Amino acid sequence: MTLAVFDKIISDRGSRYAVSGGPARSREDVQALLAELKRNKRFAKATHNTWAALLGGEAVRDDDGESGAAQIIQQMLERAGLDNHVIVVTRWYGGKHLGGDRFRHVVDAVRHYLAQADISAGA
Repeated sequence: MTLAVFDKIISDRGSRYAVSGGPARSREDVQALLAELKRNKRFAKATHNTWAALLGGEAVRDDDGESGAAQIIQQMLERAGLDNHVIVVTRWYGGKHLGGDRFRHVVDAVRHYLAQADISAGA
């Protein structure tokens, strides 16, 4: 499995964000990529590892306590036409609530991943 990790991409009021992802064709692939990510203790101790994947056109996702964030990732995967792929947005809570800005950060993190991972639509 190929896991691309872009760490320390966003910082706001103490909260820090990273984005990761890779090819996934099944729920088992998604779980394997999450396990690989969490082998790094920093990611294992993160407040949230929110993810979404399109597996053969079927959306699967988990907010991991960051209510509503996985749906944003899913919508962006659908818009990009990126099937059989998982994207994980990781947040380390910094002690101050971000309100709606947290959703903007999820969008920015996924955009960063899509640009940096050089993924074309339909990949």
